Amino acid sequence: MHRMQNGDVVVDDSTPLTHAIFPLDCIISFIAEFPGHRSVEKASVGAEGYLGFSLAMNGKAPPGKVVVQVPGNALWLAADDFRLALRQDHSVRSTMLHYANSLIVQLMDTAACNSLHTAEQRVSRWLLQARDRVGRNEFHVTQEALSQLLALRRATVNVVCSDLMNTGAIAYNRGHLTVTDPNALHARSCPCYDRIRQATEC
Repeated sequence: MHRMQNGDVVVDDSTPLTHAIFPLDCIISFIAEFPGHRSVEKASVGAEGYLGFSLAMNGKAPPGKVVVQVPGNALWLAADDFRLALRQDHSVRSTMLHYANSLIVQLMDTAACNSLHTAEQRVSRWLLQARDRVGRNEFHVTQEALSQLLALRRATVNVVCSDLMNTGAIAYNRGHLTVTDPNALHARSCPCYDRIRQATEC
């Protein structure tokens, strides 16, 4: 078991993927980087999935960085052992490929979400997904991180979080966030949350 710290770079152009990583209660984000120090989250992985899609498909890791966004623990399995398990066990292969398919759904929906939905909907979606992925109502995430992940201005995220606190959906203090009313947060989210969740659970 490995302890994953907030901000740890798991994969980038100089750090190839050598293990399949299975988050237990942390969140790992796939980050696309652009000129001018701009970035946006393409997808994220928690306890519902794994990092190692490229190992399962015998391909190279996608461009960009993979960074820990919410600290916690994860299991690491060496790439050769992971590939051996895929070859020898049909149920393992089926489960891993099913998740790979749900990750593609997440990538496509996230791209559409970032283009079409409001800041409040996108922040609410991300917080609901984070709650699902860590398996608890409380987790660590800063408004600065949310602004970078969702390609929003920090001031916009501040306004959204203040509104969500005023409605009782969340509580927030110095990077420590608690989802206090999941139903209220869900009401302010976009349809992407349910669609991505259904793709993962099917």
